[in-house]
Amino acid sequence: MFDFKDKVAVVTGSSRGIGRSVALALARGGCAVTIVYRNSRDKADEVVKSIKEMGGKAIAVKCDVSKREEVENMFKTTIKAFNKVDILVNNAGVGFVASLLETTDEIWNRNMEVNLRSVFLCTQIAARYMVERGYGKIVNISSNSGFGIAMHGDTSYAISKAGVICLTKNSAFELGRHNINVNCVAPGAIETDMLREEARSDEEYEKLLEGRRNASSLGITGTPEDIANAVLFFASDKSRFITGKTLLVDGGRRDFL
Repeated sequence: MFDFKDKVAVVTGSSRGIGRSVALALARGGCAVTIVYRNSRDKADEVVKSIKEMGGKAIAVKCDVSKREEVENMFKTTIKAFNKVDILVNNAGVGFVASLLETTDEIWNRNMEVNLRSVFLCTQIAARYMVERGYGKIVNISSNSGFGIAMHGDTSYAISKAGVICLTKNSAFELGRHNINVNCVAPGAIETDMLREEARSDEEYEKLLEGRRNASSLGITGTPEDIANAVLFFASDKSRFITGKTLLVDGGRRDFL
């Protein structure tokens, strides 16, 4: 187990899915965690309750991470509760899909605002606190879509996730002299609510999973815990000599081998 005793983490989009698993895993390692949510207050409270039941510390903060003022207030709330922030996991994301010809301004803007702008805002604001202390770990969640594989309906989503990879590299370059590591995890097909929402029925969902399993060299789909394990490494001091890197966690998707 990684040791996060006396560390404080902010995990965006952590009321469910990958973010929830990351928050719980950090808490098991001794980390105090801010659970950031936009709509799912009940689910966020459940995560906080689970962390407290294991003897950890956690708070839930409502925040639209695409809005600067709300992000600033979220970090102020974290500092007030825990006095510092050591780790930021930029996990919040959406997956609006549409073909190139059918992509509306609304679809484009929402993918960019939540998937990319939020990473910039949270990174910039968290880094200001981290620079003061000369320490920080920032882990961004992208997608294997961000590596340029062409898929129908993926245009604006893929571009937003490619932007996260580029932002990771540039943030790592600028913040490295302040002892801040910035890395990225790019998941493949993970069994989450977001993947489930791509299907219109249980039968369609099973076909979707079968297709994703067939695209994997391991013949499986991933779980949120698989991504959390990768995030823990980048969030820990075991990764002290690694920055600006993106780790594909996708079961060996054949397109990339």
